[in-house]
Amino acid sequence: MDEIEFENWKKKVLITGGVTGVAIGLLTAFMLVRSAEKSGHQTPEVRPTDLLGTAIAIIGVVRGIASLGND
Repeated sequence: MDEIEFENWKKKVLITGGVTGVAIGLLTAFMLVRSAEKSGHQTPEVRPTDLLGTAIAIIGVVRGIASLGND
């Protein structure tokens, strides 16, 4: 694989990852807002323990995806 093909491949992966991250973030924010509206709260109530659990889960998913390229 020459240098130009490698750079094109790298750009595609970075753009795909960025777009996927934005889409997942927007979907998560939408679901959080909808949940707060259904429960009658003006602002969503998120506890630090919820954020910690979510962060650990996200790190696990990212590590799993990163390990796919190590074959």
